[in-house]
Amino acid sequence: MAKVKVVTVCGFGIGSSLILKMTLDSVLDSAGIRDVESEPHDVTSCVGTEADLVLVSKELAPQIEDKVSCPLIVIGNFLSEQEVGEKVLPAIRELLQKKG
Repeated sequence: MAKVKVVTVCGFGIGSSLILKMTLDSVLDSAGIRDVESEPHDVTSCVGTEADLVLVSKELAPQIEDKVSCPLIVIGNFLSEQEVGEKVLPAIRELLQKKG
């Protein structure tokens, strides 16, 4: 099965995007989902990266929403496994089903 690629985004690609990646990885692990690859990026590099899904804050979403060719999900609290799970798991499951 092909992996789903998820990019987490912050202003510089170092701090909060890594935190969001770690939260996402924990949510995926708890859900038993293994066919997902996640990478932290900054606003500029995420635009040129091929991905199936982009996770970003509401502050940065306007900067990239019209520049990425995949679905974008806005996350309010990068530390909230509940929010990430509720918003991201349905999209990931749908992508995995399509890649089937």
